[in-house]
Amino acid sequence: MKGDRLSAIRQYLYNHGFSHIQDIADEVGASLATVRRDLLALETQGAIVRSHGGARIADAVGIEVGFEQRESSNLAAKRAIADAAYELLVPKSSVFLDAGTTVLQIAKRLRLDPMPLSVFTNCVTVAQVLMDVPDIRVTLIGGQLRPENASMVGPIAELTLERLWFDQLFLGAGAIANDGCLYSLDDHEARVNELMIARSSKTALLVDSSKFGNRLTYRVAPVSREMHVITDDALSDEWRTRLNDIAAPLTAVAFGDAE
Repeated sequence: MKGDRLSAIRQYLYNHGFSHIQDIADEVGASLATVRRDLLALETQGAIVRSHGGARIADAVGIEVGFEQRESSNLAAKRAIADAAYELLVPKSSVFLDAGTTVLQIAKRLRLDPMPLSVFTNCVTVAQVLMDVPDIRVTLIGGQLRPENASMVGPIAELTLERLWFDQLFLGAGAIANDGCLYSLDDHEARVNELMIARSSKTALLVDSSKFGNRLTYRVAPVSREMHVITDDALSDEWRTRLNDIAAPLTAVAFGDAE
């Protein structure tokens, strides 16, 4: 029955995050043409978001899901992206790790393969992962706790950021819209992220390909040539060309099947 198939597709996307059409078709035992029609119907209902070659659950289009669920979504891609970002770390430098779930994977990699760093973060979870790692000094900035992603935001966080400077920033993004700008669901988070970029010598943007071409409520900053974009190799040719046109360094990593 079509209704059962639509429910199965929604559940699959809920569990796996962004998925390619072929993987969805294999899961529900339907043809590619049927799955494309089903995805169109689900998108019309507002249940999913279609993007290049696949779809994802509509968790970042107006309803923010829990941190643990977002962390497990697209986990294979996030780990591959974080491993590529890890290679950009410079020992004995000052680094800011934001509260994104992909950035959290850098912290977990640092726990396994530490190096001497001064790590600043506005994420309680990142601080917990790194707090007892040798040679890493962790500074958790203050502010108002945002429970959706265990981050510190608000005026105190903003004042703190204005007094600091970082060699490198590793930043996630809720969406990258067709206007070439980063967007967030939360106004306080958008402002804090904007300040992080302004107070860093270099920015690495960690974002999986499903986030491109989407728009959220609050603008953070434009993607620029000063940002090293690290994503997965499902990124469309159109977006690769756009990033090349603004001379933004791009790393597109391959990854295995998501667990």
